[in-house]
Amino acid sequence: MNQESKKQVTSAYVHLPFCISRCFYCDFPISVIGKFDSRPSADQQSNSIRLRMENYVEQLCREIMATPILGGELETIFFGGGTPSLLPIDLLEKILVTLASKFGVCAGAEISLEIDPGTFFLEQLIWYKNIGINRVSLGVQAFQGRLLKNCGRSHTVIDIESACDHIQQSAIAWSLDLISGLPDQTLGDWQDSLGKAIALKPHHISCYDLVVEASTPFGKQYEPGERPLPSDMHTAEMYRIASHTLRDAGYNHYEISNYAQPGYQCRHNRVYWENRPYYAFGMGAASFTDNQRFTRPRTRPEYFAWVETYTQTQGKLDAEELTDGDRLLETLMLGFRLATGLNLFHLAVEFDQSTVDHILEILQPFIKKNWVKFSGDRANILFSDPEGFLFSNSILSELFHQLTIN
Repeated sequence: MNQESKKQVTSAYVHLPFCISRCFYCDFPISVIGKFDSRPSADQQSNSIRLRMENYVEQLCREIMATPILGGELETIFFGGGTPSLLPIDLLEKILVTLASKFGVCAGAEISLEIDPGTFFLEQLIWYKNIGINRVSLGVQAFQGRLLKNCGRSHTVIDIESACDHIQQSAIAWSLDLISGLPDQTLGDWQDSLGKAIALKPHHISCYDLVVEASTPFGKQYEPGERPLPSDMHTAEMYRIASHTLRDAGYNHYEISNYAQPGYQCRHNRVYWENRPYYAFGMGAASFTDNQRFTRPRTRPEYFAWVETYTQTQGKLDAEELTDGDRLLETLMLGFRLATGLNLFHLAVEFDQSTVDHILEILQPFIKKNWVKFSGDRANILFSDPEGFLFSNSILSELFHQLTIN
């Protein structure tokens, strides 16, 4: 096996599924708990919700301790969800202590946590910093109250203002998330959200285009491209507006959906886009280790039963190893998300020069359209910004089709 696929694992994703409610576009594995006060002094600390959280964290830590060590100390940790900011600080600290005792956490590690407006307070952010969390990602999604209501968000515009004020007071590094293509969202709404986001000066901004999944309330209610969803033409224009507006404001468009001030790219997410291996823990979490991708069960009962089997088999995953063809397609799909694209020399070392020549041949029509281009030194091949990124699905579909039929 090529050594590129056997790199050491130094990153971990941890899934915390608890949410106040399910957003209308969400198909993530979550556990709806309603309103919950995570402060130690809250009356509900002994209630059934707290017990559910404790039980989940116990199983999560069992999985961590049963997992084979496949690398050095952790360099990035990402707590996703769900709404991780609903978890009481002592349970979050328990997970971090377990990760550190099992794998070690290096000095200077990036430790990130997703948070939602209305689910945390200033003291909580200080606690996060005290236990080692040094980056938060705030799920704003929109700055218009009617759009928040339309997509089932549990927070309000006032909650957003309060959350941003708390983050700025805490001086923690932070990212702000927005979604384009929401029902009834206009170009004016989108420009307004971008302007308000920039005014808050987050270190990082993520702009995701709404994906309507069949299993979600949106999927049952709407057809993609039909009203009240914006047209494809309007969502494409939203993408162009975001790219130009955020770059003009000093944000580096370093990945198809992500923009960062200098020094604030998300190190953990780059692990995914560079197709490097990573641990993953928790229900529905997908890991990539030993050249195997594996997704854990999506429901609590099934995940708990899986953890029991996993601990008994001493961390054995029932997963198939990726073929060279699988790895090539994943490398292209993920690597082209980055503004720097893919290094042609590294591709040739990983997959051979004839494969690289074939890829370049397939991409020629898109190079002529200026959707695909070379870096100044011709060492990398990349999608242009914004048009190449906009048509990335078309480019990758043709690339995958040609590579799989030959």
